[in-house]
Amino acid sequence: MKASYSSLANTATVEKGWVAVICDLTKARLTLLVLLTTLVGFYLGTTGATNYLLMLHAVLGTALLASGAAALNQLLERDFDARMRRTQSRPLPAGRLSPEVVLLFGGLSSVAGLVYLAMAVNLLTAVLGAVTLLTYLFIYTPLKRVTWLNTAVGAIPGAIPPLMGWTAARGEMSPEGWALFGILALWQMPHFFAIAWIYRDEYAKAGFVMLPAVDADGSRTGQQSVGHTLLLLPLSVLPFLFKVAGPVYLTGAIMLGAAYLWCAFNFSRQLTLRSAKQLFFSSIIYLPLLLILLVADKAK
Repeated sequence: MKASYSSLANTATVEKGWVAVICDLTKARLTLLVLLTTLVGFYLGTTGATNYLLMLHAVLGTALLASGAAALNQLLERDFDARMRRTQSRPLPAGRLSPEVVLLFGGLSSVAGLVYLAMAVNLLTAVLGAVTLLTYLFIYTPLKRVTWLNTAVGAIPGAIPPLMGWTAARGEMSPEGWALFGILALWQMPHFFAIAWIYRDEYAKAGFVMLPAVDADGSRTGQQSVGHTLLLLPLSVLPFLFKVAGPVYLTGAIMLGAAYLWCAFNFSRQLTLRSAKQLFFSSIIYLPLLLILLVADKAK
């Protein structure tokens, strides 16, 4: 058994380079988004000259933590990932890495990230990192097989990174930092509803209880998507009201929010694969542009 597994792992590794395997294990694109939002939170939370060394420490610690969390998540979901076409090529279900290696990597990386943040940044940021890790692994992950509300729970660890960046720069939590958290949390909901609709059959087959899997006609999925984008629109104005960003940001945020809302409304009316993909693509355009506006028009 061990020999056959080793042979499979070696063959798979040859077919897919180690860099690609590590990128898959750490969910590189998701981790990159985490680091980007952390950087934005740090920059917006900075008063006076930017402390680039502290920024580097915050990014490194967060990168270790996010990479470890991604690996441990895949360890917990390896049997379910094997049932879905979109995830069956991940390192564990594909046999490229053993569970023991992933456990060691994920555990060490997560602990190293938390310790690094506590020692090189501040304790508050490390505590937020711990909340992110625990919520992601031990609440959100198991809830995916219990209730569709897992999406709302999963939005919490996904929205904490910009707040971590803020606390790394300021050493405290404040309404401005929580506004960034709220924007990320609400943005995620239509984003994930669109993904869940596109892959609803695969999610159901794998045993994940996503809203489209229990919403036969799609009406609740559409309503939830519209409702969250509608809430996001006024919430995205808060950085301007809190004097974190200026009028250029305000104008851009309203325009982007209106476009995101229109895509959500269009999805709720049609509930087709095409409208779901439009909502998904609008979500991945919305967030980077909003972050660019926040950075470009930071209040002096």
